[in-house]
Amino acid sequence: MEDLIMENEKREFIIKKLKEKGFRITRQRRMLLDVILANECSSCKEIFFEASRRDNGIGTATVYRMVNLLEEIGAIDRKNMYKISYPNNCSLEEACIVEMSDDSTCRLSAKRWNEVLHAGLEACGYLQGREVTGIILHPCSCEQEGLGHAV
Repeated sequence: MEDLIMENEKREFIIKKLKEKGFRITRQRRMLLDVILANECSSCKEIFFEASRRDNGIGTATVYRMVNLLEEIGAIDRKNMYKISYPNNCSLEEACIVEMSDDSTCRLSAKRWNEVLHAGLEACGYLQGREVTGIILHPCSCEQEGLGHAV
C-alpha cells in the first residue's frame, strides 16, 4: 500500500514539475510516466514495448520526447536505467518511509534520505570518494517472518 502512495507522490511531483515548465499533461504522457514508475525499463525501447501494450497508438517518437522531458526536469537520469531519482536539493517531504519491526515508521525527506544513504555507504566503506548517481531497488517476493509483508 505504501509503495502505491510513494508512486503516486512521485507521479504528482513530476506532473507538477512538467506543468511548471509549461508542458501539457496528456493522457499518453501520464501513461508513459506510469510505465516508467511501475517498471524497471533500461531503454526507450523497453518503455515503448510496455507502453504499446497499453496503447497501441503510441509511437516511439512520443516515448523519446517524454524521456527527454523527464530528463530535462531532472526526474530521470539515463545512466540510472530510467528510474525516477531524487536530486540532493529535492524538497519532497516524504521520499522514503522506513518500516520498523515494532510497526512504527520513519519518514524521510528526499534530502534526509540522501544524507542517510551517503552516511551509511561511507561508514561501510563503499563510497571511497565516489558519489551515488542512482539506486535500483528490486522488490523481494519472499515473506520475512515477523514482518507480515514482503520486504
